[in-house]
Order: sequence, then C-alpha cells, then structure tokens
Amino acid sequence: MKLIDSLVTQAAGIASVRRDLHAHPELCFQEVRTADVVAAKLTEWGIPIHRGLATTGVIGIVKNGSSPRAVGLRADMDALPVTELNTFAHASKHPGKMHACGHDGHTAMLLAAAQHLAKHRNFDGTVYLIFQPAEEGGGGAREMVKEGLFEQFPMEAVFGMHNWPGMKAGQFAVSPGPAMASSSEFTITIRGKGGHAALPHTGIDPVPIACEMVQAFQTILTRNKKPTEAGVISVTMIHAGEASNVIPDRCELKGTVRTFTLEVLDLIEARMKKIAEHVSAAHDAGCDFYFHRNYPPTINTAAEANFARRVMAGIVGEQNVLVQEPAMTAEDFAFMLQARPGAYAFIGNGDGSHREMHHGGGPCMLHNASYDFNDELIPLGATCWVRLAEEFLKSPTLVEGSAA
Repeated sequence: MKLIDSLVTQAAGIASVRRDLHAHPELCFQEVRTADVVAAKLTEWGIPIHRGLATTGVIGIVKNGSSPRAVGLRADMDALPVTELNTFAHASKHPGKMHACGHDGHTAMLLAAAQHLAKHRNFDGTVYLIFQPAEEGGGGAREMVKEGLFEQFPMEAVFGMHNWPGMKAGQFAVSPGPAMASSSEFTITIRGKGGHAALPHTGIDPVPIACEMVQAFQTILTRNKKPTEAGVISVTMIHAGEASNVIPDRCELKGTVRTFTLEVLDLIEARMKKIAEHVSAAHDAGCDFYFHRNYPPTINTAAEANFARRVMAGIVGEQNVLVQEPAMTAEDFAFMLQARPGAYAFIGNGDGSHREMHHGGGPCMLHNASYDFNDELIPLGATCWVRLAEEFLKSPTLVEGSAA
C-alpha cells in the first residue's frame, strides 16, 4: 500500500477532528458547527474558502500554477436522526442525532487531503474541496448545483467517496455505470365509503382494494419492465380503520421505488398511477396518487470511473480495487453527476473490529446505532483524494471510456 508519508504522520490529528465531529452531530442544513470547524481548518492551512452554498456548504479552493483546468472532490457533512448506542468517549452528545453513516469520516479524509494539497501543491490547476450539507434526505447536492456550484467553481469533473462496512479496509470499489439507485416515495389514498363491518354491501371497503393494488404493483416488475433491468417497489406502510367492526372510509399506502435508470423509473411511476386509479375505479372508489422523486440514480461516467480505478490501483494494487456492485441505496451526489462527469467510489470500512466497545458481531452497518467510522481509513482515503487530484490535473482531458 503506497500511502503518502505526511498523511500517515498527521492522521492522529485529523482523527481527533473526526471524533470531535462525531461527538457533535448536526442534521441536514443545520451543520453550522461542522461548517465552522471545516472553515477554520481550511483557513488555518491558507486555503481560501467560500461559504453559504446550500445554507451551510463550504468550498475550499487550492490553486497552483497557471492551468485553467480544475477538478472537484466532495465530502458530505450531515448526521442522521438516530440515538447512538455506543458508549466510547466520542459518542454523540446530542440524543437523537448521530453520525451513523460516516460523514464525519468523509469530512476528515477530505480535510487531511486539503492540508497536504495546500502544503505541497504538486499540480497545475485548481482543486475544489466541496464540503456538502444535507445528503441524508435534504438534497444538499441538488441545492448546491441550483445555487451555482459549477458556475462559480468551474470544474471538468467531480469525484465522491463513501465508506462501505463489510468491505475490507485497504480496498476500494469503483466501476462505470450505476453505483446507487434512484430513491422515490409514494403515497396513495383510496377513498371508499365507511359502514358497518357486518353490512359490507352498504359501503365501499378500501382495504381489499389496497390489497389488490399492492399485488398488482409487482406485475410492473415482472411483466412490464425488461427482466434484465433492476427495479424495486416496496409498499412499507398501510394505514386504515379505527375499530374492528367498522369499514373505514379511507386507506393509505406508502412506500418507496428504487431503479438504476430514469427510463425504468418513468415506467414504474406511470404504471403505478394507472393501476392505482383503475383498480380504485373498478370498485367505485376514489384515488389520490402522489409520487415524489427524491434522488436520481448515481451513474458514474466511464472515463472518470476508469481513471479513478487506475489511480486507486496505484495505491492499493489492482487486486484491491473491486468491481463496484450497484447498491439499491441512494445518494444525492447523483445531482452533481447529472451536471458534470465524475465517479462515486466505495472505500472499505472493515469488519467492525475497530470499534472500541465491539457492539454486536460483524461489521457496524450504515445507519446503525452502533456504527463508527474506521479512523484507519483517513490516510488511505486522503491519499486517494490527493492522487486523484494530482493525476487528473496532469492527465490529458479524459475521453469517454478511456482509462486516463
């Protein structure tokens, strides 16, 4: 493993910053203290900053030489509304808030890279350090793009990275194409006619209509889309009734849809709406259909993904850069990839043995109340960021499908 010596040396100091952030988690668009810590560190290292994009975003600007070329590196900063179960010294001090996804670690890795880039500047061009708020449902990336991220800070490509529990520390995964799925939510309200449960013929029962609807939705996946295309429809909530002997007036269904392409998402939304309305109409019931698209699929462009793979292989060896199996989880970095070429990679977070209290067996999974970021990743992730920036600005303009 070819780590940058100075990043190994400074890792303990950056780890202490990471643990401070972990102890003081902030939810989406509330990352005021976190942004202050990031801004203070960047300023301490002589890096000009811009603040305020998407409310609490911070952009660090590291320039060198005369080249107009630029690349962006992104880390997310927000925490989750989870009450932490860990009892180590850096556990969350705020009940109901926790860094259960490792964004504290992502911020720390990019800060470590920022310190090295500012000191050594072994590149010709500009590196934009994007510290993004509100990834966890707030769409902070979308807001940064809307507010002019790429107009104010023009860059050829943008890269992101997420820790992945269960994948060995010392490994990366990146591939062209889908890295994560789209995320959409739906609410369907079936409007029937209430009545006595012993006299069902006098009412319109929305419950069996809902059951028929849930079953019909699965035919979209098995009979409408191509079998080779991925899609998930999950009805996760059904609410109806207040008494066991009363047919309710209404029944509400809620759930999520996940796809790897917008074409499949368009198909699923259109078919769900038609099924919901027509099944309801067949039983003389009304229907209100609401479908909200949260995040689009995260799709890596081929040239940038192949470039990142080559850089990572130079650090950890080709055998430790895995094929990136697309995940059905969602990521708002997708909005940045809709606006610029780039790639989103995974870095292995290990098997959970790094946790001081060893809560449970196996890896501490994402969005779990016993999760903790593995500080051993800081010099590795930072080395990856530095080499990506240096090599990108040295290389010719990437051509789609090329390795460099």
